Amino acid sequence: MINYNGRIFVSVENTVNGEVSSQTIFQYKQINHIIQATYRGGDIVQGMLIGTGKEDGCLQFRYNHVNLRNEIRGGECISTPEILPDGRIRLYERWKWLDAENTEGSSIIEEIV
Repeated sequence: MINYNGRIFVSVENTVNGEVSSQTIFQYKQINHIIQATYRGGDIVQGMLIGTGKEDGCLQFRYNHVNLRNEIRGGECISTPEILPDGRIRLYERWKWLDAENTEGSSIIEEIV
């Protein structure tokens, strides 16, 4: 299992209906199989996610944040890891808003060394 504790990620790709951008930084913590993170930057004032890590390193979580329009947004996500040649982690994310928009999207975040 991949240990995500203390790892920092930045968004490198997102679909147009997402609010995360290259200015959004994610700080992960892990205790056993529980994953949590805070994120902020770009259109995101403050966000949090919580979920679980699987044996294969995949993550399943829910997220909520407040954006610059002072809206509370939230959804669910499945992240699939790739270990890059330099040892950093890239996460391929499939997510869905669980609010009035109710749309799906995908994004990629990469670990910052």
